[in-house]
Parts: sequence; C-alpha cells; structure tokens
Amino acid sequence: MAEEWATSHYLRHRRAAMAATPTPVSSYPASDPGFAAVPVEDLLAGEADLIARIKLCYGTDRDSFERDVLTLVRHYAACVHLLPATADNYFSKPGGLFRLGLETAFFSLQGTDAHIFSGRMSISARRQLEPRWRHATFIAGLCCELHRLLSHVIVTDAAGEAWPPFLQPLTDWLATRGRERYFLRWRPQAVEARGLGLFALPHVVPSAVMADLSEGNAVIVPHLLASISGIPVYREHNILDELVRRSLALVIDRNLAASADRYGSPQYGSHLERYLVDALRRLASGNQAWVANREKTRLWFGQDGLFLVWPGAAEDVHQMLEADQLAGIPKAPETMLELLLAAGVFEAAAADRSTWSIQPPGAKAPLEAVKLSAPAILLAGIDPPPVALPQALEFKPGHTPTPTSPPATVTSGTQLSLIPPPEAPADTQARVAPVEEIPRASAQELASTPPSAIFALQAPLRLNPVVRDALADAVRTLNDGMGPATVCTVAQGVFVPLEDFVRRGVQPSLAMRALTETNMLVKPNRNGPPTLSREFNGKPTVGIVLDPRCVSGLDLAGFAVPPTGEG
Repeated sequence: MAEEWATSHYLRHRRAAMAATPTPVSSYPASDPGFAAVPVEDLLAGEADLIARIKLCYGTDRDSFERDVLTLVRHYAACVHLLPATADNYFSKPGGLFRLGLETAFFSLQGTDAHIFSGRMSISARRQLEPRWRHATFIAGLCCELHRLLSHVIVTDAAGEAWPPFLQPLTDWLATRGRERYFLRWRPQAVEARGLGLFALPHVVPSAVMADLSEGNAVIVPHLLASISGIPVYREHNILDELVRRSLALVIDRNLAASADRYGSPQYGSHLERYLVDALRRLASGNQAWVANREKTRLWFGQDGLFLVWPGAAEDVHQMLEADQLAGIPKAPETMLELLLAAGVFEAAAADRSTWSIQPPGAKAPLEAVKLSAPAILLAGIDPPPVALPQALEFKPGHTPTPTSPPATVTSGTQLSLIPPPEAPADTQARVAPVEEIPRASAQELASTPPSAIFALQAPLRLNPVVRDALADAVRTLNDGMGPATVCTVAQGVFVPLEDFVRRGVQPSLAMRALTETNMLVKPNRNGPPTLSREFNGKPTVGIVLDPRCVSGLDLAGFAVPPTGEG
C-alpha cells in the first residue's frame, strides 16, 4: 500500500536523522526527524497502483492522460508532499493528504459514468461538454481538502522559518532554500475554512486548464469553485459537488474502518459537520416545509434568533443525506445535535440543556427546538430574505412575549461565521456505582420521570456511533407517542434489556464494551459483569443500567446517583 510506503519512508529517514549529529541552528529536538524532501516522482511511484486505476477510469490515450490528469497530480503532490490529512484521525500517516486527494478524485471520476451533466443541451453540445465535466469533477475531488494547507498546518524548515502556502508549493519552497527536510506543527483549535482552498488552487490547476473548462459554457468553473470552497450553488443542482461529497465521505469512512482494525478505535464524527450544515442550507433554500414562519414549518425566525423544530428538522436532514448516499452519516438526532453544537452551528439553551422551548404564533403548546448561533448560517443567500417576527419565540412560563422594534432581516451575501466558541470545560464523566436489584418500578422511579419531560440520550462523541444510534432510539421510547417503552427507569438509572440491542442489530458485547469505555454504565458489582437481571414486561430479563445523567429529561433527585468525584 502507498500509505505503508510513505510510513516506512518516513521511519527510515527518522532513524537516519536520529543517528546524525544535530544541526546547531535547529530549534527542534533530534527525536523529531521531520519529513524528507523526497522528489515528487517518488511520491507518484508510491501511488502507482491508484494512478493506474485513475488512468483506466479516465479512458484516454497516454498523452491525453499525461496532459489532463498526471500533470495535475504532480502539481498536487508538490503542494501536499508527505503531509498527513489530520493529526490523529483519518489519513493521519505521512502522505495521508496526498492519498486522500487521489482516492476522492478517483471515486468522484468513477461516479461521473452514471450521470449526465448537460441533460438539457443537444447531443452535440453534450459531446463537447461531458469530457470537461468529468475533468472538472476529478479536479474537485483531488483538491477538496486543499484548504488544510492554509488552515490546519504550519510547515517550517530546520531554522524555524515557515513555508508560505499562499505563495508557492511546498516542494518549490524547499528547493529554493536548499532544504532536505521540513517539520510540521498543527495549528491549535484550527477552524475548517474550505474557502481557503481557492487560494491554493492555482498551485495545482494552471489558468490554461480553467480556460479550457470554461470554453463553450459558463457553469463548469463556477460549480467547480463552489465545490472546492464549500459554497452551495442556489437554484442549481451541483452534480459535481454531489459526487465529490459522496466520494469524500466514502473514502474517509473506509479509512476510519481500516484504522480501527489496525490501530485501535478511530475518532468518528469529525468530518460530518460540513455535510450536516450543507443539508441544513439546502433544506432552508429549497424545501417548502422550511419556509420561515409559515404554519407547521420547521424554521422559525423571531427577535431572539432563528430556531429549528427538533427532532423533526433532524429527520429531514437524515432523509436528504441518506438520499445522497453519504457513508457514515449519523441517524440519531442526538448525534447530529452534539456534532453541530461542537462545531458552533447551534447554541445550547443552558449548560445542562441543549434544546430550547419556543412557542410560535398559533402553536397550542411549546415546541422543542434548536437555536442557530447566527441566522445567516441558513438564511444568507435566500432571496428575498426572511423577515423576523416582531416578538421573541422562546417560551418562558408565566411570561408573555412583547413585540419589539423593527423586524430584522438577513441581507443576501452576509459573511457566514462558523467559528466555534471556546470549548466549555469537559463534562465530568459518569461514575461507576453499585446498583441494587429491584423486582419492579417503585414510587421513587415514577417521581423521577416528570410527565412533561422530553427524554433523549446525552452521550459523549467518542461513543461508538452504532451503539449511540441504537441506544438513542431505545431511550426515545420513553416519550409519549413513541409506542411501548423498550426501556424503564430503576432506582439507579435506566434499565436497557440486552435483547433490545439485538433487535436493533447491535451485538450486546459490543454495546457493553462501548458503554463501559465511556463510563456510561452503573454496574451491579464493581468487580462483576455490568449486567442486571430483573422483571421487565412480566418476564425475567437481563440488561444493563445506564447512568441517569446520560439521559436528558430525568429528574436526578429521584435516583441514587453517586456524587461527582466518587471513584
């Protein structure tokens, strides 16, 4: 595998660097050998198998492939060289960013075979444009993560001078300075800014290629740039971007699965925010059920901000992304909510409550909703822009909202801000506590479940997403109108039968291991198995007890919850 070649190449030079005498001007310890400035042709040789597959898929003669594709691959390799894509997640090995671009470009190109880009044009016009669409799709896939060079990494030489990625490719900079080695640092709290990829795009794609793509049309280059920058094309279906998004999700999902087999548990979820935000924008701009402030809409815009009815909005997002055939997309609204809160897209109502209660005009009862951190995240670009209601929407018992002054609007073209707020202190993880077996629900259990509560799973992001989705569905059955409850409360938490995991397609052993690793269980005996046998629905049932602090809507005063800090 090319990734193994890059890793072995890196380790070989690391051993050589550690054996050599340190250079006096170096500001790095000898234990950090950095990356060797190997020739670009060596990088291509390490990816020979994948490049051969791309050539076969592209379907042209050798000269055309060299001119249209291989030249761009060389330029891309000159920019990203041996840099990883992430610090400790997907494609984190040396050469990871190069491999990520090639794989995404290959699958994107492969996907063009099943699509007609210029369907409304004549056959002769399509014959001229289809090859350009395929070429542009390959470029979009290759450069989809190019922004990382400008937003996530700092590359320096041994003297500590930084590479200016806006000005020239990495290999050109190393050559002009005569450097044989470079070093990598990750920017702390880096924010994904995909638009920065446009500034590095000229290093990979010459202006002559852009001119060729724009010949005879005015849509291919705008769709290409929109895909690379992450900006949706309103009122037009961007098939090119759809193929790239689907391919990138597939490639990352495959790499995470392979990394789990070889290196332990990967970090799931870190690449999903972009797809969720994109789906929210597409729904807000094109779905009639998302027109702001209409009766039974998902979207309510008041003086106190923009709200989405939840979890109904999450169901719409899931249906859209499932239709896009994106790999690894979460199903549970709780998972989506946590991802978007962590990304700074949503704003929590309080430290212990993620959702808000709103009462829009005409609503007979308060609705559960999520609040956008900035209305422009969804409303910018919508023409005409929605007008805010004259009153606040948040429901406060005993308080009658009063209209305020002039309605606010979101101006088309407003700059969006997705910069996440400073991270809150990490939540204290649930502690393991002894549990007493009880035969049936007691008065204390009933007191712990207020009739008006809305129950939902609150789990850390590192919980296995398969287990998370199954457990979230099970907890949701505690709510009114969700059918017979498949779990129940006991004195020390929420009892979840193991057979409920089996029914949802999850191995009980996998669920117990994942929940134990995230400290979400209350164990019957500290040194025993994390299971409990009790009567459930009239028959003896084996299950586990979930810490009540992992379920929102429960009154913790009604449970025997161990105090914070108890081991």
